[in-house]
Amino acid sequence: MTQANNPLHGVTLETLLTEMVDYYGWEELGARINIRCFTHDPSIKSSLKFLRKTPWARAKVEALYLVMIERPW
Repeated sequence: MTQANNPLHGVTLETLLTEMVDYYGWEELGARINIRCFTHDPSIKSSLKFLRKTPWARAKVEALYLVMIERPW
């Protein structure tokens, strides 16, 4: 099956999260997606651990990432 129309294809969760932290920063990311791993002593490692175990949170992060990469600026 081809993934040509899936912008998340080939993007690791770590890459996605790192790009979002660079773009938004932890404070803004925590404001947009209110999950503890973003608002209390955030780190890439702890966030990855949480997101890999929590499908609803990962879905929110992936949805925000899609919004971020579709912005024209």
